[in-house]
Amino acid sequence: MFDIEYKGGNSITIATKKVRIVADPNRSVIGLKDVDVKDGVVLATEPRFLSGAGDARLTIEGPGEYEVGDFSIKGIPATRHIDTAPSGTTIYRITAGEIRLALLGNVAANFDEDQLEAIGVIDIVIVPVGGGGYTLDAVSAASLVRQIEPKVVIPVHYADSGLTYEVPQDPLKLFIDELGVSVEEVDKYKLKSAAALPPAMTVVEIKRS
Repeated sequence: MFDIEYKGGNSITIATKKVRIVADPNRSVIGLKDVDVKDGVVLATEPRFLSGAGDARLTIEGPGEYEVGDFSIKGIPATRHIDTAPSGTTIYRITAGEIRLALLGNVAANFDEDQLEAIGVIDIVIVPVGGGGYTLDAVSAASLVRQIEPKVVIPVHYADSGLTYEVPQDPLKLFIDELGVSVEEVDKYKLKSAAALPPAMTVVEIKRS
Protein backbone atom coordinates (compact mmCIF):
# COMPACT_ATOMS: atom_id res chain seq x y z
CA MET A 1 0.00 0.00 0.00
CA PHE A 2 2.83 2.41 0.89
CA ASP A 3 6.48 2.67 1.93
CA ILE A 4 7.89 4.79 4.77
CA GLU A 5 11.49 6.00 4.81
CA TYR A 6 13.29 7.85 7.61
CA LYS A 7 15.43 10.79 6.50
CA GLY A 8 16.74 11.98 9.88
CA GLY A 9 15.44 14.44 12.45
CA ASN A 10 11.68 14.70 12.01
CA SER A 11 11.85 14.03 8.29
CA ILE A 12 9.87 11.08 6.94
CA THR A 13 8.60 10.14 3.48
CA ILE A 14 5.42 8.14 2.90
CA ALA A 15 4.95 6.97 -0.68
CA THR A 16 2.36 5.08 -2.71
CA LYS A 17 2.53 4.44 -6.44
CA LYS A 18 0.60 7.67 -7.04
CA VAL A 19 1.95 10.23 -4.56
CA ARG A 20 4.81 10.84 -2.13
CA ILE A 21 4.46 12.76 1.13
CA VAL A 22 7.56 14.47 2.51
CA ALA A 23 7.28 15.53 6.15
CA ASP A 24 9.57 18.33 7.41
CA PRO A 25 11.98 18.36 4.43
CA ASN A 26 14.34 21.00 5.89
CA ARG A 27 17.33 18.96 7.07
CA SER A 28 19.77 21.87 7.12
CA VAL A 29 18.90 22.22 10.83
CA ILE A 30 20.56 18.82 11.39
CA GLY A 31 23.49 19.27 9.03
CA LEU A 32 22.15 17.46 5.95
CA LYS A 33 20.83 18.47 2.53
CA ASP A 34 17.11 19.10 2.34
CA VAL A 35 14.95 16.21 1.13
CA ASP A 36 13.98 16.37 -2.56
CA VAL A 37 10.30 17.33 -2.71
CA LYS A 38 9.80 17.47 -6.49
CA ASP A 39 6.18 16.56 -7.35
CA GLY A 40 5.58 15.48 -3.75
CA VAL A 41 3.23 16.66 -1.03
CA VAL A 42 5.05 18.54 1.71
CA LEU A 43 3.85 18.50 5.32
CA ALA A 44 5.45 20.95 7.75
CA THR A 45 4.85 20.35 11.44
CA GLU A 46 6.52 23.74 12.03
CA PRO A 47 7.25 26.53 9.52
CA ARG A 48 11.01 26.30 10.14
CA PHE A 49 11.06 22.71 8.89
CA LEU A 50 9.70 23.85 5.52
CA SER A 51 12.42 24.49 2.96
CA GLY A 52 12.87 24.23 -0.78
CA ALA A 53 9.25 23.27 -1.34
CA GLY A 54 8.82 25.25 -4.56
CA ASP A 55 8.74 22.08 -6.68
CA ALA A 56 6.15 20.36 -4.48
CA ARG A 57 2.76 19.38 -5.82
CA LEU A 58 1.15 20.70 -2.65
CA THR A 59 2.48 22.28 0.54
CA ILE A 60 0.56 21.90 3.80
CA GLU A 61 1.69 24.06 6.71
CA GLY A 62 -1.03 23.85 9.31
CA PRO A 63 -4.49 22.77 10.44
CA GLY A 64 -7.16 21.87 7.91
CA GLU A 65 -8.41 18.96 5.83
CA TYR A 66 -6.82 17.96 2.53
CA GLU A 67 -7.22 15.26 -0.12
CA VAL A 68 -4.38 14.36 -2.48
CA GLY A 69 -3.83 11.15 -4.42
CA ASP A 70 -4.25 8.15 -2.13
CA PHE A 71 -4.14 10.25 1.03
CA SER A 72 -6.62 12.08 3.24
CA ILE A 73 -4.78 14.48 5.54
CA LYS A 74 -6.04 16.30 8.61
CA GLY A 75 -3.94 18.94 10.36
CA ILE A 76 -4.61 19.35 14.09
CA PRO A 77 -3.24 22.35 16.05
CA ALA A 78 -0.96 21.56 18.98
CA THR A 79 1.43 23.19 21.42
CA ARG A 80 5.13 22.91 20.70
CA HIS A 81 7.20 21.13 23.32
CA ILE A 82 9.07 24.31 24.30
CA ASP A 83 6.04 26.65 24.26
CA THR A 84 3.19 27.45 26.60
CA ALA A 85 0.77 28.99 24.07
CA PRO A 86 -1.71 26.46 22.55
CA SER A 87 -0.27 26.63 19.03
CA GLY A 88 3.02 26.53 17.17
CA THR A 89 3.01 23.04 15.69
CA THR A 90 0.66 20.77 13.76
CA ILE A 91 -0.16 17.10 14.29
CA TYR A 92 -1.15 15.31 11.08
CA ARG A 93 -3.60 12.44 10.79
CA ILE A 94 -2.95 10.71 7.47
CA THR A 95 -5.27 8.07 6.02
CA ALA A 96 -4.39 5.81 3.09
CA GLY A 97 -7.04 3.21 2.38
CA GLU A 98 -7.64 1.33 5.64
CA ILE A 99 -4.42 2.55 7.29
CA ARG A 100 -4.39 5.53 9.66
CA LEU A 101 -1.17 7.30 10.65
CA ALA A 102 -0.39 10.07 13.11
CA LEU A 103 2.64 12.33 12.64
CA LEU A 104 3.27 14.08 15.94
CA GLY A 105 6.23 16.46 15.50
CA ASN A 106 7.74 18.36 18.43
CA VAL A 107 4.57 18.44 20.52
CA ALA A 108 4.06 19.13 24.21
CA ALA A 109 3.85 16.10 26.46
CA ASN A 110 0.10 16.10 27.11
CA PHE A 111 -2.79 15.94 24.66
CA ASP A 112 -6.22 17.14 25.71
CA GLU A 113 -9.44 15.25 25.00
CA ASP A 114 -10.20 17.33 21.88
CA GLN A 115 -6.82 16.50 20.37
CA LEU A 116 -7.14 12.81 21.16
CA GLU A 117 -10.61 12.77 19.62
CA ALA A 118 -9.34 14.55 16.50
CA ILE A 119 -6.46 12.06 16.17
CA GLY A 120 -8.88 9.17 16.63
CA VAL A 121 -8.01 5.51 16.08
CA ILE A 122 -4.48 5.17 14.73
CA ASP A 123 -2.53 2.22 13.31
CA ILE A 124 0.89 3.86 12.97
CA VAL A 125 2.33 6.71 15.02
CA ILE A 126 5.50 8.61 14.10
CA VAL A 127 6.95 10.27 17.19
CA PRO A 128 10.17 12.13 18.13
CA VAL A 129 11.83 10.64 21.20
CA GLY A 130 15.21 12.35 21.72
CA GLY A 131 14.33 14.78 24.50
CA GLY A 132 17.06 17.19 25.54
CA GLY A 133 14.43 19.81 26.36
CA TYR A 134 13.78 20.14 22.62
CA THR A 135 11.20 17.46 21.96
CA LEU A 136 9.52 14.54 23.71
CA ASP A 137 11.84 12.39 25.79
CA ALA A 138 11.53 8.62 26.23
CA VAL A 139 9.07 8.81 29.13
CA SER A 140 6.73 11.43 27.66
CA ALA A 141 6.85 9.90 24.18
CA ALA A 142 5.98 6.47 25.58
CA SER A 143 3.13 8.00 27.58
CA LEU A 144 1.62 9.61 24.47
CA VAL A 145 2.02 6.40 22.48
CA ARG A 146 0.13 4.48 25.17
CA GLN A 147 -2.71 7.02 24.97
CA ILE A 148 -2.96 6.60 21.21
CA GLU A 149 -2.51 2.79 21.25
CA PRO A 150 -1.19 2.20 17.70
CA LYS A 151 -0.03 -1.12 16.32
CA VAL A 152 3.21 0.36 14.93
CA VAL A 153 5.45 3.00 16.52
CA ILE A 154 8.07 4.67 14.32
CA PRO A 155 10.50 6.71 16.46
CA VAL A 156 12.35 9.69 14.98
CA HIS A 157 14.61 12.53 16.17
CA TYR A 158 17.02 10.63 18.41
CA ALA A 159 20.83 10.53 18.79
CA ASP A 160 22.64 9.86 15.51
CA SER A 161 26.38 10.40 15.04
CA GLY A 162 25.75 11.47 11.44
CA LEU A 163 23.51 14.38 12.45
CA THR A 164 24.15 17.72 14.14
CA TYR A 165 21.19 18.47 16.39
CA GLU A 166 20.59 21.87 17.96
CA VAL A 167 20.72 20.19 21.36
CA PRO A 168 22.01 16.70 22.29
CA GLN A 169 19.47 13.93 21.79
CA ASP A 170 19.01 10.73 23.79
CA PRO A 171 19.71 7.34 22.17
CA LEU A 172 16.79 5.42 20.77
CA LYS A 173 17.35 2.60 23.25
CA LEU A 174 15.98 4.73 26.10
CA PHE A 175 12.62 4.97 24.35
CA ILE A 176 12.57 1.32 23.36
CA ASP A 177 13.30 0.26 26.94
CA GLU A 178 10.68 2.64 28.32
CA LEU A 179 7.94 1.44 25.98
CA GLY A 180 8.86 -2.20 26.52
CA VAL A 181 7.52 -3.73 23.31
CA SER A 182 9.08 -5.80 20.54
CA VAL A 183 11.30 -4.11 17.94
CA GLU A 184 11.62 -4.66 14.19
CA GLU A 185 14.60 -3.15 12.34
CA VAL A 186 14.15 -2.34 8.64
CA ASP A 187 15.77 -0.26 5.90
CA LYS A 188 12.33 0.82 4.69
CA TYR A 189 8.92 0.05 6.20
CA LYS A 190 6.67 -1.50 3.57
CA LEU A 191 3.01 -2.09 4.36
CA LYS A 192 0.82 -3.83 1.81
CA SER A 193 -2.46 -3.92 3.74
CA ALA A 194 -4.07 -3.49 7.15
CA ALA A 195 -3.87 -7.27 7.56
CA ALA A 196 -0.07 -6.98 7.58
CA LEU A 197 -0.03 -4.82 10.72
CA PRO A 198 1.43 -6.61 13.75
CA PRO A 199 -1.10 -8.05 16.22
CA ALA A 200 0.53 -6.24 19.17
CA MET A 201 2.25 -2.87 19.48
CA THR A 202 5.68 -2.97 17.82
CA VAL A 203 8.46 -0.42 17.44
CA VAL A 204 9.68 -0.27 13.86
CA GLU A 205 13.19 1.17 13.74
CA ILE A 206 13.82 2.47 10.21
CA LYS A 207 17.43 2.97 9.15
CA ARG A 208 18.08 6.57 8.09
CA SER A 209 18.40 6.94 4.32
